[in-house]
Amino acid sequence: MALTMELYGTPASRLDSFVAQWLQPHREQKEEVLEAVWTVQKFLREEHFEGDCGLDQKVRVLKVLKVGSFGNGTALRNSLEVDLVVFLSCFHSFQQEAKHHRAILNLMRKKLWYCQDLLALGLEDVEIVQGVPDALVFTIQTRGTAEPITVTIVPAYRALEPSVSNSQPQPEVYVNLIEAHGYPGNFSPSFSELQRNFVKHRPTKLKSLLRLVKHWYLQTARDIQVTVEQWGYSDLIFRVNPYEPIKKVQEKIWQTWDSLGLQHLSLQEPGGKRQLLSSQCCLADYSIFSNIRLYLVETTSFEIQVFVKNHDGGSHAYAIDPKSFILGLKQQIEDKQGLPRKQQQLEFQGQVLQDWLSLCSYGIQDSDTLILSRKKAERFPFSPS
Repeated sequence: MALTMELYGTPASRLDSFVAQWLQPHREQKEEVLEAVWTVQKFLREEHFEGDCGLDQKVRVLKVLKVGSFGNGTALRNSLEVDLVVFLSCFHSFQQEAKHHRAILNLMRKKLWYCQDLLALGLEDVEIVQGVPDALVFTIQTRGTAEPITVTIVPAYRALEPSVSNSQPQPEVYVNLIEAHGYPGNFSPSFSELQRNFVKHRPTKLKSLLRLVKHWYLQTARDIQVTVEQWGYSDLIFRVNPYEPIKKVQEKIWQTWDSLGLQHLSLQEPGGKRQLLSSQCCLADYSIFSNIRLYLVETTSFEIQVFVKNHDGGSHAYAIDPKSFILGLKQQIEDKQGLPRKQQQLEFQGQVLQDWLSLCSYGIQDSDTLILSRKKAERFPFSPS
């Protein structure tokens, strides 16, 4: 806050000096971060991602691009988050990227654990984070100071030819983008070179202005009220900064409820869809800047979390052993929602689930969504006497 007050007292003629003194990264820290990230880039360039991804070819990395603040030259001091876009040879269209995006992320996550150079940098917290688009997120450390760096990797289709990374793309690129019918923002990484270069080659004064805006925004972000709902407990209400890591939110829950299991936090999106929250992200990453209600489910190491969507669009989360019968899940639904299990009909991917089969026999995995409806009353061919 003292730095913010000093900013307010700085005349316009000295803003460049203020940015250089307080906001620009120290050269030593920046070099350490980039050295660690270079190890990630080396792994991506040298690794051939072969595996059961539904692809009939070797997957090569065409280019690794630093984007975000470190890519365009507007990083703030002590900023330890680096975003990488990886253009892959297996994506020949936006449609192919959409089809294989998740499989490639799973393959990359698996390969990371075999990279000795990354393990030497303290590789941890590797997870696939749901977003627009989904990304692979993990933490490594700088060699000298052992500061944690959060690295985000997004695989993408290289829609732009290398010769047009600084110029206007051909109209066909946008036609193909429209015809792909993707969710808004999912294919944005394909245009990341244009986005990065737009800022990177601008004058220093513009970059200083961007740093000032970022600094001001981070300092003035107000705490929001978070209400955590868990079945069987009274609501837990507290205030957090939307830029505070979700790990901190989970710590508050652990301290209050003395939790022992694995925590799964989610939010209810419009239309009834549940969005899982990654512990490596913050609420702001999910565009949460106002009071919010979150839902908590705790699981043991062998349990999974499944969502059950009702006819009214709402959904509930349940923790269950995937080897349990469907009837066991129906019993949980009856206990929580009051609908007798004999009146419940559960569906997964269009298939009605039978009571005496297990969840895993239907291929139901962690974070999958089931559809709940009330069974129609049986009709008899004649009135019972």
